[in-house]
Amino acid sequence: MQLNSIAKTIFMVSALSLASIQFTGCQAAHTAITKRNLDVQTKMTETVFLEPSSSENKTIFIDVKNTSDKDIEVRSGVETALKSRGYTIVTDPNKAGYMLQANVLQIGKSNLNEIRSAFNAGFGNGAIQGAAAGAAAGYVMGGGSGKNAAAVGLAGAAAGFIADAMVEDVYYCMVTDLQIRERAQDGETVVQTQNSDIKQGTSTNVSQVVQGTKTNWKTYRTRIVSSANKVNLQFEEAQPVLQTALGKSIAGLF
Repeated sequence: MQLNSIAKTIFMVSALSLASIQFTGCQAAHTAITKRNLDVQTKMTETVFLEPSSSENKTIFIDVKNTSDKDIEVRSGVETALKSRGYTIVTDPNKAGYMLQANVLQIGKSNLNEIRSAFNAGFGNGAIQGAAAGAAAGYVMGGGSGKNAAAVGLAGAAAGFIADAMVEDVYYCMVTDLQIRERAQDGETVVQTQNSDIKQGTSTNVSQVVQGTKTNWKTYRTRIVSSANKVNLQFEEAQPVLQTALGKSIAGLF
């Protein structure tokens, strides 16, 4: 009687394991087919509208920073894209009609939830915190000699894990904060008010307000979130397309 119970348990676990392997295999095949082509998307958190400019005023000063942990170069792509739209790059901000300041906050492996969070946070707020770890599930069976059943279950789980490991749905994301300054036109007066909240230790805040400061620039801020997605995507393939997408997105504002 006990042997029959053990045999039934082993049969049930074996059947479930086989079904799991088949299901995992179908999922892996579906991912491999639907994500076989590289998909690149670029989204901007806020739309920026600049005043139309004559050709002689299409001069721009560019300052691109990279505070991520990846060694990337995005400035040349931004310059190329802007030059294609008729802009002249200048090294003196006093001779520029526009100033472009960009900071690449983060670039690396991500997932859809983190990409959405980085986008929804907007300019100046937290970027991606790191790729989320997958969850593991375990099953406990009691009574009789459960060791054989557990061994069968582990074998099925291992086969499913191998199938998943061979086909991975990979996202890479680049988060860039952007500040654009547009020189005020003749007759325009721009007055800037600046509010600062400065932390002193863990319990003290210092607030500063700078009012009535005249400036020659109108300032706009936005965030650009670029993502690349493909099955088994490697960073070396994602990096150049993310950089190109960023350049095109920035140039599209001008």
